[in-house]
Amino acid sequence: MMPDGKIKNSRELEFAVFCIENVAAKLGVGAERVYRAFTEKGDILHGYIVPEYEILHTQSREYIVDELLDVMNERGIEV
Repeated sequence: MMPDGKIKNSRELEFAVFCIENVAAKLGVGAERVYRAFTEKGDILHGYIVPEYEILHTQSREYIVDELLDVMNERGIEV
């Protein structure tokens, strides 16, 4: 069964917020803009961050931010 990408618990929610805030800081933009990019412009939040939580949350902040920027670039998503 494929995961549905829904946030299942507070750990996943906190990690999603961590991802959004850290990408925003790296790009020098507001977290709301990154959230919109991750949800409205592309399905990064529910299609990548949540399903890959178990792997991603064990990585360093720098790795996670760089990985998410790579995913945004691959999908042509701009903030």
